[in-house]
Amino acid sequence: MHGNDFFYQAFVYLAAAVIAVPLAKRLGLGSVLGYLLAGILIGPYVLGLIGEEGQDVMHFAEFGVVMMLFIVGLELQPSLLWKLRVPILGLGGAQVIVTSLAISGIALMVSNLNWQSALAVGLTISLSSTAIVLQTLNEKGLLKTEGGQNAFSVLLFQDIAVIPILAILPLLSVSGESQQESHLWIDHFSIGIKTAIVFGVIIAIILAGKYLMGPAFRLIAQTRLRELFTAASLLLIIAITLLMTQIGLSPALGTFLAGVVLAQSEYRHELETNIEPFKGLLLGLFFIAVGASIDFELILSDPGLIALLVVGLVLVKFLILLAVGRIFGMKHDSNFLFTFSLAQSGEFAFVLFSFALQNDVLTATIVNPLIAAVVISMALTPLLMIFNEKLIQPKFGTKEKEKPLEEDIDQQCPVIIAGFGRFGSTIGRLLQANGVMATYLDINPNNVDLLRKLGFKVFYGDASRQDLLKAAGAEEAKLLIITVDEPDKSVEIVKTAQKHFPHLKIISRTSGWMHSYDMIDLGVDAFYRDYLDSALRMGAGALKLIGLRQYQIQRALKLFRKHDENMVRELAKVRHEQSALISSSKQLMEDIENVLRVDIKRIGKDKDLGWDASSLREEYGEMVRRMEAHSKSAGIDHSADLGDNASTS
Repeated sequence: MHGNDFFYQAFVYLAAAVIAVPLAKRLGLGSVLGYLLAGILIGPYVLGLIGEEGQDVMHFAEFGVVMMLFIVGLELQPSLLWKLRVPILGLGGAQVIVTSLAISGIALMVSNLNWQSALAVGLTISLSSTAIVLQTLNEKGLLKTEGGQNAFSVLLFQDIAVIPILAILPLLSVSGESQQESHLWIDHFSIGIKTAIVFGVIIAIILAGKYLMGPAFRLIAQTRLRELFTAASLLLIIAITLLMTQIGLSPALGTFLAGVVLAQSEYRHELETNIEPFKGLLLGLFFIAVGASIDFELILSDPGLIALLVVGLVLVKFLILLAVGRIFGMKHDSNFLFTFSLAQSGEFAFVLFSFALQNDVLTATIVNPLIAAVVISMALTPLLMIFNEKLIQPKFGTKEKEKPLEEDIDQQCPVIIAGFGRFGSTIGRLLQANGVMATYLDINPNNVDLLRKLGFKVFYGDASRQDLLKAAGAEEAKLLIITVDEPDKSVEIVKTAQKHFPHLKIISRTSGWMHSYDMIDLGVDAFYRDYLDSALRMGAGALKLIGLRQYQIQRALKLFRKHDENMVRELAKVRHEQSALISSSKQLMEDIENVLRVDIKRIGKDKDLGWDASSLREEYGEMVRRMEAHSKSAGIDHSADLGDNASTS
C-alpha cells in the first residue's frame, strides 16, 4: 500500500540509516557496513519494507559515486596526480590485466563457458568498488597513507578501464551481432570521428575548468547567496555527468577530471563544502540499495555455488593483489592494506553485466549468481578491512604506522587568515616574508581574484562556516587570524572556531571599543584595534613637528599604548553600567595625563632617563596602583587582571 509512496520510502531509508549506522560505528564496524546491514534489513528478503524500487534507487544513488570522485579530484593537485602516474598505470594496469586473465582462465577450466563469455566475466570481476573502498579508507584515516594512495591509484585506473571494456563487450557477442540498440548520437559516426569527439570533450572540460569556471563562479559569488553557489556546484556536476554519458564515457571519470582542474581554483574549498553533504547522503543511499539488492532467494537456492563464487572471487583477487604489490616494492603493512581493501568486485559490475546481457555476451543463468557474489563481496569489504586492522597488521605488518606520501593531498598550513583585504594582506605578507605559510579565506570574489593574480593562495568562502574552516585545515592549524571588517561576522567566526576547533589560538582585528568588548567577552587570545597604530604614529609625528625630542615621544607612545590597552579591558567590565562607564573613563584618562606630565618633568631634568626602560616600568606600575585604587573605590576589584597586565609591561 505504501510501496509507491515517496515519503514512505524516504522515511524507511532515512530511519534505517539513522538507526543502523550509529550502532555499527559503536560496534567498530564502520559506517559502510552499517549502511549495508540497514539495506539488508529493510530489503525485500528480510523485513520487506522496500521492494523492486530498490534498483531504481540504486541508479539514482550512483550519482553519489560521481560526486565522490569530483571531491577526490578537488583534493588532488595536478602535480601530485603526475607523481602518481607510476602506481596508476603500473599497479592499476597490472592488476586489471592479470586479474582479468586469471579469472577468465579459471572460468574456462571450471565451466562450459566459451572464451568470449569467460573474458567478459574476467574483465567485469577485475574491477573493485570505488565507493566502498574510498569511503572506508577515508573514514579510517588511511587514504593518505602509501597503501591507501596505491589503492586509490588502482581504483582510478579501473574507472578509466571501464571505457575500453564497454567498447570490447559488444565484440564478444556470441551471435556476432550486438543486440543493443544504439541510443547515443555518437555511435552513428566512424571510430575515428568518435575518438576525436571523445578527446574533444575531455579537452573542453579541462579548458572550461581552467578558464571559464573561475569567472562564472565569481559572478555567482558576488550575489552572496550561498544556496545559489550550491545550485551552481550541483549544476556543474550534473552537466558533466550528462555530457560524459552522451559520449559513452564514465561520468565519474569526467567529474574527477573536472575536480583535478579546479583543484587550484580559489573556489575549491567552497565547492567541496557545498557538495560534501549531498555526496555523503547519496553514498549512504547507494550502500543501502546495495544491501537491499542481495537476492537471498537465489543464494538459498544454491548456497554452495554462491559461497564458492564469493570465496573464489575474493581469494583470486587477494593473491594477485598481494603479488602485484610485492612486485612493486610495497612494504608488508602497506601491501596488506592495499590487498584487503581491493579484494572485492565493484558497482561497475552491475553496469557491465547488464551491458553483456543486452549484447548477448552472457546469459541470465550466468549473470544472476555472479551479481549475487559481487554484492556479497562488496558487503564483506568492511569486515575484511577490520580483519586486517585487528589481526593481520599487528602480527605481520611493521610496528610503525604507515608513513604518508612525501607530498600530502593538500599542504596544511599552521595559520588561517580569515579576511584578506588590505589589513589581512599586510599580515599575510609579513608572515610569508618570515617563512610562515598561511591559508587565506575571503568572501569578496573580486578581492580573491586580485590577490590570486598577485601570487597569494586565497580561497573564496565564508570563514564562519565550520565545514569551510575544516576544509581549510582548521583541525591541523595552530592559529586563526581574523581580519574581516564586519564586527558581527568576526564574532560569528570566533564562536564557530571555539565550538568546533577549541585548540586554535585566535587573534582578531576589532573596529572600535564596543567590538573589542565583544572579543574580551569571547576570550580571544588577543585583539588589535583598527587605526590605533596609525593614530599613535600620526600623533608621534605631530609631537615631533612641534619640537619634542624623539626619546620623549617614544616613551610617551609606549606608555600611552599600554595604558590605552589596559583601559579598554577595564571599561569592558563596566560597559553595561552607564554611570560607572563614564566615571571610569574620566578617571582613567586623567590618570594617563597625570602619569605623562610627571614623566615629562622627570625627563626634562635628566634627558638620559628617556632611554631608561626600568623607569618606564616604574611609572607604569604607579599608574596601575592608582587604577587599582580607583577600581576599589568604585566597588570593583580587578587587581588580579591589572597585576597580570603590569607584569607583562
